[in-house]
Amino acid sequence: MKPALIVVSFGTSYVETRKKTIDVVEKKIAQAYPEFDTFRAFTSNKVIKKIKEQEKMTVLTVDQQMKKLVADGYEEIYVQPLHIIPGSEYSKALHQAMRYKDQLKLVKIGKPLLSDVGDYQKIVGWLELLSEGFAEDEALMLMGHGSQHSAFTVYACLDHMLMEKPIFVCAVESYPEISLLISRLQKSHYKKIKLYPLMLVAGDHAVNDMASDEEDSWKSQLEKAGFYVETILKGMGEAPEIQQQFIDHVGAMIEGMTNG
Repeated sequence: MKPALIVVSFGTSYVETRKKTIDVVEKKIAQAYPEFDTFRAFTSNKVIKKIKEQEKMTVLTVDQQMKKLVADGYEEIYVQPLHIIPGSEYSKALHQAMRYKDQLKLVKIGKPLLSDVGDYQKIVGWLELLSEGFAEDEALMLMGHGSQHSAFTVYACLDHMLMEKPIFVCAVESYPEISLLISRLQKSHYKKIKLYPLMLVAGDHAVNDMASDEEDSWKSQLEKAGFYVETILKGMGEAPEIQQQFIDHVGAMIEGMTNG
Protein backbone atom coordinates (compact mmCIF):
# COMPACT_ATOMS: atom_id res chain seq x y z
CA MET A 1 0.00 0.00 0.00
CA LYS A 2 1.20 3.51 -0.83
CA PRO A 3 1.72 6.00 1.99
CA ALA A 4 -1.05 8.59 2.42
CA LEU A 5 -0.63 12.36 2.02
CA ILE A 6 -3.25 14.64 3.56
CA VAL A 7 -3.30 18.17 2.15
CA VAL A 8 -4.97 20.30 4.80
CA SER A 9 -6.18 23.89 4.63
CA PHE A 10 -8.46 26.14 6.66
CA GLY A 11 -10.97 25.73 3.82
CA THR A 12 -13.49 28.07 2.26
CA SER A 13 -17.18 27.94 1.38
CA TYR A 14 -16.57 30.27 -1.59
CA VAL A 15 -16.67 27.77 -4.43
CA GLU A 16 -14.97 29.80 -7.17
CA THR A 17 -11.89 30.72 -5.15
CA ARG A 18 -11.69 27.16 -3.80
CA LYS A 19 -11.53 25.84 -7.36
CA LYS A 20 -8.73 28.27 -8.27
CA THR A 21 -6.67 27.76 -5.13
CA ILE A 22 -7.16 24.75 -2.86
CA ASP A 23 -8.27 22.43 -5.67
CA VAL A 24 -5.34 23.42 -7.87
CA VAL A 25 -2.70 23.16 -5.14
CA GLU A 26 -4.01 19.73 -4.09
CA LYS A 27 -3.97 18.54 -7.71
CA LYS A 28 -0.44 19.82 -8.33
CA ILE A 29 0.87 18.20 -5.14
CA ALA A 30 -0.75 14.90 -6.16
CA GLN A 31 0.86 15.15 -9.61
CA ALA A 32 4.27 16.00 -8.12
CA TYR A 33 4.15 13.03 -5.70
CA PRO A 34 2.34 10.16 -7.45
CA GLU A 35 3.91 7.68 -5.02
CA PHE A 36 1.35 8.87 -2.44
CA ASP A 37 -2.42 8.50 -2.18
CA THR A 38 -3.57 12.09 -1.66
CA PHE A 39 -6.51 13.20 0.49
CA ARG A 40 -8.11 16.47 1.64
CA ALA A 41 -8.86 17.86 5.09
CA PHE A 42 -10.02 21.26 6.39
CA THR A 43 -9.38 22.71 9.85
CA SER A 44 -12.41 25.04 10.01
CA ASN A 45 -15.47 23.30 11.44
CA LYS A 46 -17.57 26.35 10.49
CA VAL A 47 -16.51 26.06 6.82
CA ILE A 48 -17.06 22.28 6.83
CA LYS A 49 -20.58 22.77 8.20
CA LYS A 50 -21.39 25.47 5.64
CA ILE A 51 -20.18 23.33 2.71
CA LYS A 52 -22.30 20.43 4.00
CA GLU A 53 -25.38 22.69 4.11
CA GLN A 54 -24.81 24.51 0.81
CA GLU A 55 -23.21 21.84 -1.38
CA LYS A 56 -24.24 18.57 0.33
CA MET A 57 -20.53 17.71 0.34
CA THR A 58 -18.64 16.26 3.30
CA VAL A 59 -15.09 17.45 4.00
CA LEU A 60 -13.25 15.71 6.84
CA THR A 61 -11.20 17.32 9.60
CA VAL A 62 -7.61 16.15 10.06
CA ASP A 63 -8.73 14.01 13.00
CA GLN A 64 -11.51 12.37 10.95
CA GLN A 65 -9.25 11.82 7.93
CA MET A 66 -6.49 10.30 10.07
CA LYS A 67 -8.98 7.98 11.78
CA LYS A 68 -10.37 6.85 8.42
CA LEU A 69 -6.94 6.23 6.90
CA VAL A 70 -5.80 4.21 9.92
CA ALA A 71 -8.99 2.13 9.65
CA ASP A 72 -8.31 1.64 5.92
CA GLY A 73 -4.91 0.14 6.73
CA TYR A 74 -2.48 2.94 5.96
CA GLU A 75 0.72 2.69 8.00
CA GLU A 76 2.52 5.85 6.87
CA ILE A 77 0.73 9.22 6.77
CA TYR A 78 2.18 12.57 5.72
CA VAL A 79 0.31 15.83 6.37
CA GLN A 80 1.03 19.02 4.40
CA PRO A 81 -0.75 22.16 5.64
CA LEU A 82 -1.63 24.96 3.22
CA HIS A 83 -1.75 27.48 6.05
CA ILE A 84 0.22 30.71 5.65
CA ILE A 85 1.62 31.00 9.19
CA PRO A 86 2.38 28.49 11.99
CA GLY A 87 -0.59 29.79 13.98
CA SER A 88 -3.54 28.23 15.80
CA GLU A 89 -5.04 26.49 12.73
CA TYR A 90 -1.68 24.93 11.88
CA SER A 91 -1.29 23.85 15.53
CA LYS A 92 -4.76 22.29 15.40
CA ALA A 93 -3.79 20.22 12.33
CA LEU A 94 -0.50 19.19 13.92
CA HIS A 95 -2.06 18.06 17.20
CA GLN A 96 -4.93 16.19 15.52
CA ALA A 97 -2.50 14.30 13.29
CA MET A 98 -0.06 13.42 16.05
CA ARG A 99 -2.81 11.80 18.15
CA TYR A 100 -2.46 8.81 15.83
CA LYS A 101 1.34 8.41 15.90
CA ASP A 102 1.20 5.33 18.13
CA GLN A 103 -1.14 3.61 15.65
CA LEU A 104 1.17 4.13 12.68
CA LYS A 105 4.68 3.27 11.57
CA LEU A 106 5.29 6.87 10.49
CA VAL A 107 3.66 10.29 10.74
CA LYS A 108 5.20 13.44 9.28
CA ILE A 109 3.86 17.01 9.31
CA GLY A 110 5.01 19.61 6.78
CA LYS A 111 5.56 23.32 7.46
CA PRO A 112 3.19 26.18 6.56
CA LEU A 113 4.09 28.72 3.86
CA LEU A 114 6.04 31.12 6.08
CA SER A 115 8.27 29.00 8.33
CA ASP A 116 11.87 30.14 7.88
CA VAL A 117 13.99 32.94 6.41
CA GLY A 118 14.12 31.23 3.02
CA ASP A 119 10.32 31.17 2.89
CA TYR A 120 10.13 34.87 3.73
CA GLN A 121 12.68 35.73 1.05
CA LYS A 122 10.69 33.79 -1.56
CA ILE A 123 7.50 35.65 -0.61
CA VAL A 124 9.31 38.99 -0.76
CA GLY A 125 10.51 38.10 -4.27
CA TRP A 126 6.99 37.14 -5.32
CA LEU A 127 5.56 40.38 -3.92
CA GLU A 128 8.19 42.38 -5.80
CA LEU A 129 6.87 40.78 -9.00
CA LEU A 130 3.31 41.77 -8.02
CA SER A 131 4.38 45.39 -7.58
CA GLU A 132 6.47 45.55 -10.75
CA GLY A 133 5.51 48.48 -12.96
CA PHE A 134 3.78 50.43 -10.20
CA ALA A 135 3.64 54.19 -10.65
CA GLU A 136 5.57 56.33 -8.16
CA ASP A 137 2.42 57.02 -6.12
CA GLU A 138 1.10 53.41 -6.06
CA ALA A 139 1.51 50.92 -3.22
CA LEU A 140 0.42 47.35 -2.52
CA MET A 141 -1.32 46.61 0.80
CA LEU A 142 -1.66 42.98 1.84
CA MET A 143 -4.44 41.72 4.09
CA GLY A 144 -3.23 38.97 6.39
CA HIS A 145 -5.70 37.06 8.56
CA GLY A 146 -3.96 37.81 11.82
CA SER A 147 -3.86 35.57 14.87
CA GLN A 148 -4.08 35.62 18.65
CA HIS A 149 -1.35 32.96 18.48
CA SER A 150 2.26 34.10 18.99
CA ALA A 151 2.78 33.52 15.25
CA PHE A 152 1.09 36.91 14.58
CA THR A 153 4.67 38.21 14.52
CA VAL A 154 5.04 36.71 11.03
CA TYR A 155 3.09 39.65 9.61
CA ALA A 156 5.23 42.28 11.36
CA CYS A 157 8.42 40.49 10.26
CA LEU A 158 7.30 40.35 6.63
CA ASP A 159 6.27 44.03 6.75
CA HIS A 160 9.72 44.90 8.13
CA MET A 161 11.45 43.00 5.31
CA LEU A 162 9.41 45.05 2.82
CA MET A 163 10.23 48.39 4.47
CA GLU A 164 12.09 49.88 1.49
CA LYS A 165 9.45 48.76 -1.01
CA PRO A 166 5.96 50.04 -1.94
CA ILE A 167 4.48 47.01 -0.17
CA PHE A 168 2.79 46.95 3.24
CA VAL A 169 1.39 44.16 5.40
CA CYS A 170 -1.62 44.42 7.72
CA ALA A 171 -3.77 41.91 9.59
CA VAL A 172 -7.52 41.68 10.18
CA GLU A 173 -7.36 40.17 13.64
CA SER A 174 -4.02 41.27 15.10
CA TYR A 175 -0.99 43.55 14.67
CA PRO A 176 -0.13 45.34 12.38
CA GLU A 177 -3.58 47.01 12.31
CA ILE A 178 -4.90 48.96 9.35
CA SER A 179 -5.27 52.16 11.43
CA LEU A 180 -1.50 52.16 12.02
CA LEU A 181 -0.81 51.64 8.35
CA ILE A 182 -3.19 54.40 7.25
CA SER A 183 -1.24 56.79 9.50
CA ARG A 184 2.01 55.67 7.86
CA LEU A 185 0.57 56.06 4.38
CA GLN A 186 -0.80 59.54 5.08
CA LYS A 187 2.76 60.66 5.80
CA SER A 188 4.00 59.11 2.54
CA HIS A 189 3.76 60.09 -1.13
CA TYR A 190 1.42 57.20 -1.99
CA LYS A 191 -2.01 58.11 -3.38
CA LYS A 192 -3.26 54.83 -4.90
CA ILE A 193 -3.49 51.61 -2.88
CA LYS A 194 -3.95 48.16 -4.36
CA LEU A 195 -5.46 45.74 -1.83
CA TYR A 196 -4.51 42.07 -2.10
CA PRO A 197 -5.27 39.13 0.26
CA LEU A 198 -2.26 37.59 2.01
CA MET A 199 -4.36 34.44 2.28
CA LEU A 200 -4.58 31.16 0.39
CA VAL A 201 -8.12 31.96 -0.81
CA ALA A 202 -10.10 35.11 -1.57
CA GLY A 203 -12.89 34.17 0.80
CA ASP A 204 -14.99 35.92 3.42
CA HIS A 205 -12.29 38.24 4.76
CA ALA A 206 -11.19 39.32 1.29
CA VAL A 207 -14.71 39.82 -0.06
CA ASN A 208 -16.24 41.52 3.00
CA ASP A 209 -13.52 42.91 5.30
CA MET A 210 -11.20 43.98 2.48
CA ALA A 211 -13.13 44.80 -0.68
CA SER A 212 -16.75 45.56 0.23
CA ASP A 213 -18.42 48.98 0.42
CA GLU A 214 -19.26 48.44 4.10
CA GLU A 215 -18.25 51.38 6.28
CA ASP A 216 -15.57 49.46 8.19
CA SER A 217 -14.04 47.58 5.24
CA TRP A 218 -10.41 48.32 4.43
CA LYS A 219 -11.44 49.76 1.08
CA SER A 220 -13.88 52.18 2.74
CA GLN A 221 -11.41 53.17 5.47
CA LEU A 222 -8.71 53.93 2.92
CA GLU A 223 -11.08 55.89 0.67
CA LYS A 224 -12.26 57.90 3.68
CA ALA A 225 -8.59 58.69 4.40
CA GLY A 226 -8.26 60.13 0.88
CA PHE A 227 -6.73 57.27 -1.09
CA TYR A 228 -7.81 55.84 -4.43
CA VAL A 229 -8.30 52.10 -3.89
CA GLU A 230 -8.22 49.09 -6.20
CA THR A 231 -9.14 45.67 -4.79
CA ILE A 232 -7.70 42.44 -6.19
CA LEU A 233 -9.77 39.39 -5.24
CA LYS A 234 -7.20 36.67 -5.92
CA GLY A 235 -6.09 34.19 -3.30
CA MET A 236 -2.37 33.49 -3.00
CA GLY A 237 -3.11 29.91 -3.98
CA GLU A 238 -3.74 31.07 -7.56
CA ALA A 239 -0.08 32.08 -7.98
CA PRO A 240 2.19 29.41 -9.53
CA GLU A 241 5.04 30.61 -7.29
CA ILE A 242 3.00 29.93 -4.15
CA GLN A 243 1.80 26.58 -5.47
CA GLN A 244 5.43 25.59 -6.08
CA GLN A 245 6.45 26.67 -2.60
CA PHE A 246 3.90 24.29 -1.10
CA ILE A 247 5.09 21.51 -3.41
CA ASP A 248 8.65 22.17 -2.20
CA HIS A 249 7.46 22.00 1.43
CA VAL A 250 6.07 18.53 0.76
CA GLY A 251 9.49 17.50 -0.55
CA ALA A 252 11.20 18.95 2.53
CA MET A 253 8.76 17.06 4.77
CA ILE A 254 9.44 13.76 3.00
CA GLU A 255 13.20 14.20 3.29
CA GLY A 256 13.15 15.61 6.83
CA MET A 257 13.16 14.02 10.26
CA THR A 258 9.97 12.40 11.47
CA ASN A 259 7.66 14.34 13.78
CA GLY A 260 6.58 11.10 15.39
